[in-house]
This record gives sequence, structure tokens and C-alpha cells, in this order.
Amino acid sequence: MKIRAIRQIVPAVEVTEGAGVTVHRSIGTPALRNLDPFLMLDHFGSDNPDEYIAGFPEHPHRGFITFTYMLDGHMEHRDSMGNRGDLQAGGAQWMKAASGVIHSEMPRQTDGLMRGFQLWINLPAREKMSDPQYQEFSAAAIPEAAVEGGRVRVLAGEFGTVRGVIEDPATDVLYLDVALEPGAGFRHLLSDVRNAFVYVFEGSARVGTEALSTHALAVLGAGDAVEIVAGARGARLILVAGRPIGEPVVQHGPFVMSSREEIEQAFADYHAGRFVRTKAAMSGR
Repeated sequence: MKIRAIRQIVPAVEVTEGAGVTVHRSIGTPALRNLDPFLMLDHFGSDNPDEYIAGFPEHPHRGFITFTYMLDGHMEHRDSMGNRGDLQAGGAQWMKAASGVIHSEMPRQTDGLMRGFQLWINLPAREKMSDPQYQEFSAAAIPEAAVEGGRVRVLAGEFGTVRGVIEDPATDVLYLDVALEPGAGFRHLLSDVRNAFVYVFEGSARVGTEALSTHALAVLGAGDAVEIVAGARGARLILVAGRPIGEPVVQHGPFVMSSREEIEQAFADYHAGRFVRTKAAMSGR
């Protein structure tokens, strides 16, 4: 068995999004434009409610999936499909924007805490103009597995005999939230058929033979498994992997397509008011 070593460490950078919200971004930066099939990873959070009070007002998306995972606080959601939700701590939301969605996200604190992740996942060209879809799961719906010295929440993919609630057939996404006590070890079979990364958001950990601290993403190299050992203060991290799509990625702001012409069409559709399909059109009537 070959343990997957760290191929690249990408420190997160502060980026302003929405109505002046600051996030820590690792994928989607000059250091790591994308990691096929992943387009962006934002780690958001604050103990100051004034920093997030304006949230992320209505904005469009086309051509990809957003995967939001709340750690603390909650996120109010509304979209052009008619969905409304209030994603609570420990819950996950999967939104396939595909042909076009306009939505808003308003993060709120609970007991002074608000933090989470949003991951953008690319769609194959054949699915970019398919109908949008939406799934939301509470913390209680997400299964957990006990490991020696810790626990694993399985949001997507499989860990041992435990299967997550979210499935993405196009990219076979694995999304694990791993919490480890000081010095505890973790191992998971993970072949290099899928690109993978680790992001530590509490404590520190050793991935293979290299140390990784908070607000830094580790891209994993080739191998058959990932091995992680928590530092002296323990660790909490996400381990994410996905099968590459291997197609051109042309991105401009909230639109991710396969060509410049498709990007221009997205802008034209949005400005002409034909960006969002009606429910009648989506149902084939």
C-alpha cells in the first residue's frame, strides 16, 4: 500500500464576497485555480455578526454544483426553484445550478458562532444545461462512524460500511468531516483515481510525513490510501475527493461553462431575463 503524500500545500487567502463578507479561499486562487472536479473551496466564519449581517444577496449560478456544510450557526436559503431552507449546524446542502439558479444565502449566528464551508463542484458539459436540483439534509440525517480516538461524519461517498446522504454520480464525490483526539491516527483507502485534498480547520495534523496547520489545504499525490495523525491539540478536518471530469473549464464569476461562447450566452440570458427556466418548462409541459 502506498500512502498518498502531500503534493502541494495551499494557504487560504482572504477574499471578499457577497455584500462585503470575508471568506478564506484555497481552491479558486492563483495558487490553485481548480482541482478537477473542484472549482472553489471557501471556509467562512466569524464571531462578529456585523461582518455577515448583509450575507450573500440574490446572485446567479450556472454550470456547476454548490455543496454547503454548516459547522456552527445557520444559513437561510431561497432560490428561483422555489426552495426555502434554514440550514442548521451540522447540516449539508447540495444545489445543482446546472442551466441556471438565482439564490440568496444569509448566514446567521447561533450562540455567537457561525462557520462552515462551501465547495463548488464542476458538471460535465453534457449536464451543464440540465434542470437544476436541490437537496438539504439536517445534522441528524448525516451518518457517523466511530474510529479509534475520534469520529467521522460521512456527508458523501463511503467510509467503511457507512454511506453518506449525498451522491454525485458524475464525479463520485467523497466528503468526510474527521475529528481526532491528540495523537490519534486515521487511515482511509483512497486510490488516485480521484483527486483529493485535506483541509484542517481545528488544531493540526500530519498528513503522511508533513505537518498541516489550520487555514491550509493539502492536495494529495498518487497512492492507495490517506493517513492522518492529529497533533498535540487534536484535529478536525475535511477530507474530500472526486473523480476528474477532464474537460475544459471556462469560468467567469458565477458561471462555469466549457467555452467562452457559453459564458457569453449565460450573461446574455441573465440580462435578458431568460436565465431561469420556469417550473412548467422543467416538467416538460
